[in-house]
Amino acid sequence: MVVLIDALNAPPPRHPEKAHRPDQPVQRKPEWIRVKAPGSAAWAKTNAVVRGNRLHTVCEEAGCPNIGECWEHKHASFIIMGDTCTRACAFCNVRTGLPGPLDSAEPDNVANAVADLGLAHVVITSVDRDDLPDGGASHFAAVIRAIRVRAPATTIEVLTPDFLRKNGAVEVVVEAGPDVFNHNLETVPSKYLTVRPGARYFASLRLLQRVKEINPAMFTKSGIMLGLGEERNEVLQVMDDLRAADVDFITVGQYLQPTRKHHPVARFAPPEEFKSFETVAYAKGFLMVSASPLTRSSHHAGDDFVRLRAARAAKR
Repeated sequence: MVVLIDALNAPPPRHPEKAHRPDQPVQRKPEWIRVKAPGSAAWAKTNAVVRGNRLHTVCEEAGCPNIGECWEHKHASFIIMGDTCTRACAFCNVRTGLPGPLDSAEPDNVANAVADLGLAHVVITSVDRDDLPDGGASHFAAVIRAIRVRAPATTIEVLTPDFLRKNGAVEVVVEAGPDVFNHNLETVPSKYLTVRPGARYFASLRLLQRVKEINPAMFTKSGIMLGLGEERNEVLQVMDDLRAADVDFITVGQYLQPTRKHHPVARFAPPEEFKSFETVAYAKGFLMVSASPLTRSSHHAGDDFVRLRAARAAKR
């Protein structure tokens, strides 16, 4: 009977759609991928603020390797609209399933956490919410407006879903006035069917292009991962596509396999390869480039935003 009760109370599997997939090999990480374990007093303070406001962070949900460093410096990237995604991307560690209703208190809770942590720059991202008529765009806008009231000096970066087939959604987010609009392409077009099957490469490109059409002054940003089986020439083509959409900032990081049920790591790109892509990206006209094995969209986002603004000012 005890076993039965425990089973009934157990949380649903994190990735039910991946449960029956064959296990994939997990490669040993090379020496250049090393991260700081969490546990400092500053980390505990950030953790307490997140818990106290009943919030989720992409740092935890996506298993980000930089959580120890970022939380120690009171940098947290908040994931809104719950912890359950309607998509099932092969690389992602966020829970998959049918999400619950939106929390009407979440915008104020996020704003309170931003103010309590004294953040100069905050990253707001979300799960995919294909179940909502606008994909959650109005909720993004509500969070942005709440932060503007509670922490007016904080600059805001949003990392949004693709809002696929959600007409008018991107306009709602842009009109709320974030400082940076980020949407990640994640990988090269040839890998979308296996890596990001619920998304469409050119729809994501069009989203980024549309942001600039609405507000040419808004900074745009996108990122991809290496190690999913892409070829170098494909990465260079993605760079060209992003520049054609007038994207300002590109991030290039190493894919790390969350579990044996996720897409395997095809290879670990060495640091010098990331440096090469950084050089090429700047030559192609990006204002800002972050390329390293541990680069993630929100890693050092505040410092990068300061550099991004300075780079634009220097070009005028």
